[in-house]
Amino acid sequence: MKIRKVYLDNASTTPTDPKVLKAILPYFQDKYGNPSSLHALGRESKNAIETARNNIAKHIGAELEEIIFTSGGTESDNLAIFGIARAYKEKGRHIIVSSIEHKAILDACKKLEKEGFEITYLEVDKNGLVSLDLLNSSIRPDTILVSIMYANNEIGTIQPIKEISRIIRNNKLSNPIFHTDACQAVGALPIGVEDLGVDALTMSSSKIYGPKGGGCLYINKKYRIDPIMVGGGQERGSRSGTENVAAIVGFSEAITISENKRISESKRLIILRDHFLQRIEKEIEGVFINGDKKQRLPNNINLSIKGVEGESLILLLDKYGVYCSTGSACSSLDLDPSHVLIKIGLPLELAHCSVRFTLGRHTKKMDVDYAMEMLLRSVAKIRSISSMR
Repeated sequence: MKIRKVYLDNASTTPTDPKVLKAILPYFQDKYGNPSSLHALGRESKNAIETARNNIAKHIGAELEEIIFTSGGTESDNLAIFGIARAYKEKGRHIIVSSIEHKAILDACKKLEKEGFEITYLEVDKNGLVSLDLLNSSIRPDTILVSIMYANNEIGTIQPIKEISRIIRNNKLSNPIFHTDACQAVGALPIGVEDLGVDALTMSSSKIYGPKGGGCLYINKKYRIDPIMVGGGQERGSRSGTENVAAIVGFSEAITISENKRISESKRLIILRDHFLQRIEKEIEGVFINGDKKQRLPNNINLSIKGVEGESLILLLDKYGVYCSTGSACSSLDLDPSHVLIKIGLPLELAHCSVRFTLGRHTKKMDVDYAMEMLLRSVAKIRSISSMR
């Protein structure tokens, strides 16, 4: 059997687009100036950053000063949670987040609890959707921040962000700042901040075929944040440290390409995803699809296969050249079951049997069909070994 290589872990990271690579290469050698320097090389780098800032702001309907460049999604989430909480702690110390947020949000909230903040973790239904009524009833006069992920990185469920925003805006007790982690949504869903009704939004370059180490936090200019990195005063004092010019330029190029391809690519991925899902459900017994089947990212398939341990399946598929994951790459070294799967009510044994396939720009039907054949082979092998015990 000829082994092929099929990459189905695009929610973890994506390969850098050739056009992006071409755009960033000069900033490693020829255009290497420090953006804070006053000489010509420094000004060249500074101009590149501001051009990128303008482009990214345009794509999300923001203003220049509302874009803060960071090292990626985790730092942007941390900056949003810590920065907003500490800036507005005199107004209140109550924060609301969903129980299936990325660990960059949840772990930040745990640290804030030690600083005297109170966190409400909204439970979700079996599909991973938050209850709008529960959100509304959870807002208090001292609520300063709500953070709910636009689309979940593990199960792909898309939250009703516009409806959530309306509830926050119309609440009679308080109008907290509304932040959303949109790392998985960019390139798949509309990201206009005014239309969504969000005050702060996290994005990551590496999820949209840009370089790793790049990302940004949008925050409405009406609000302030307490910086979590100090020392140089870059990014208008919001995030100190010499800017990663290459990553910023690459991020800008990547978001332009992704937005131009968004509608057509999403349609293409939905067809491939549904083809893969239909084969899985038809040809494998004991399959449970995790997440909402309709309100779902175009490229996401998260499932549990009864009696087939997730890590074993991933390692076997890896031998056949099919690359996937059990969930968030940021917690791949954690042997505990996914907190997302537990929160949607999945039994422990099924949570340990989960696997996530995330299709991408380079995925073709032949790749999906090859992955399906290797999945059938791997499931049969694991089940045969289990039956011998």
